[in-house]
Amino acid sequence: MSPHSITVIALKTLTLLLGGLITFLAYRAYRRTQAQSLGALALGFGVITLGAFLAGAGNIVFSLGLKESLLLESGLTASGFIVIVYSLYATD
Repeated sequence: MSPHSITVIALKTLTLLLGGLITFLAYRAYRRTQAQSLGALALGFGVITLGAFLAGAGNIVFSLGLKESLLLESGLTASGFIVIVYSLYATD
């Protein structure tokens, strides 16, 4: 395994851990308050985190090409940000 692959794995792992923590905290706040905007916020961060995970796993584990992995990650990141923007404008 190349040093580049090890770096990517380390960064994707950090992204997964931090994204998972943010998603968990936002979801917990949603459960406590029942505010739909917090539920959407948790969903948005979850989609972004999922995108980072799937892109890394697709590239390293499933031998998905770099272009395809980048497209997958970019699409899910953009989708997650759309949900986050919605959560910031949503009124409960």
